[in-house]
Amino acid sequence: MTPTKNILIGGISGGIGSALAKELTRQQNRLFGFARSPERLDALQKELPGIQTEPCDATDPVALAEAFKKAHEAMGSIDVYIHAIGSILIKPAHLTQNQQWQDTLNLNLSSAFYALKEAVARMQRQGQGCLLFYSSTAARIGIANHEAIAASKAGIEALVRSAAASYSNRNIRFNCIAPGLTDTDLAKPITSNPQALEISKKMAPLNAIAQAEDVASLSAWLISDSARFVTGQCVTIDGGLSATVPKPKA
Repeated sequence: MTPTKNILIGGISGGIGSALAKELTRQQNRLFGFARSPERLDALQKELPGIQTEPCDATDPVALAEAFKKAHEAMGSIDVYIHAIGSILIKPAHLTQNQQWQDTLNLNLSSAFYALKEAVARMQRQGQGCLLFYSSTAARIGIANHEAIAASKAGIEALVRSAAASYSNRNIRFNCIAPGLTDTDLAKPITSNPQALEISKKMAPLNAIAQAEDVASLSAWLISDSARFVTGQCVTIDGGLSATVPKPKA
């Protein structure tokens, strides 16, 4: 079967990135992905031998440009770019070191901007394209001790809206997803603590946290032709946390 789309995934070896790779491979797409850890990339390739990968630090614009070049050469085009790169920093502002702030901005926001530049440079020549980024529920509502990560993720939402306006005449779509707490390795500091996990579950009306597969399924729809009239949007997937009033305490 002919691959449906040529898709490049940044952060392909992470929790959401690897779930995406499995879902999009199942749909017969052609995939190229990059991430910082060669070991994790090798492990993913053993599980999904049809994908191609390249080690890359997305905070380095030169290395990122090279990864995009290799992906384009390998697949012939980049129809979709998915930026599944991010971090978690749960710390109040007065305890956040300046370097932690810079690292959070670089990994979450600067890498997204660099990737957007590389993607649109190619997609403009193609006359079409689609980009997907990830924000966070923490950027949509006030959650204590999330100042740095909330600010960096809110920047992604603004980036997506502006780019959607800038490149609409080139038939390029931009969207993002704002997940709540998701059961991935990145969230282990919370999910490995039974008390913290239970509190997190109770914050959402559905009394659960998201699985990476939940986010991957929504992602697959947003980059599909079924969502061809959707651009400039940030879709929240958090079990209703950001859309409802908390239940009164007993």
